[in-house]
Amino acid sequence: MPESRKPSVLFVCVHNAGRSQMGAAFLTHLGAGRVEVRSAGSAPAETVNPAVVEAMREVGIDISAETPKVLTVEAVQSSDVVITMGCGDACPYFPGKRYLDWKLEDPAGQGVDAVRPIRDDIEQRVRGLLADLGIPARA
Repeated sequence: MPESRKPSVLFVCVHNAGRSQMGAAFLTHLGAGRVEVRSAGSAPAETVNPAVVEAMREVGIDISAETPKVLTVEAVQSSDVVITMGCGDACPYFPGKRYLDWKLEDPAGQGVDAVRPIRDDIEQRVRGLLADLGIPARA
C-alpha cells in the first residue's frame, strides 16, 4: 500500500444494517479522515437497525442518515482491507487484499441492551485495526 494515499477499509455483513455500519462509523470517527471507509452487505436491508442507531448515538456517533448498500466487486477491488462480519461465501475474494473475519453476534432483531456489547466489541477491534495500520485513534 503506497504511503502517499490513505488506506481503504471495507466492512461487510449480510444486511449492512448493524455490524458493518457500526464498524464503518467507528473507523470514520476514530480515524479522523485518515482512512477511506466503506460498508456494504451481501443482501442489504431497507434501513439501518434502529437499535444500532440508538446504541451508536449513546457513544456520540450519529448514523441515522446511513443507508444499507449492496456489496459490489468494485468496492472489494478498491479496498486494501476487507473485514467480513458474517457474510459467508457471498464475499468475493481477490488476491492481494487483506481479509479479516470478525466473528460477532448479529444485532438483527435485538434491542439496544443486546447491541451495546456488540458495539463495544467492534469499537475495540477498530482501535486495534487502527493500531495495525499505524494510525493513532482520535481520543
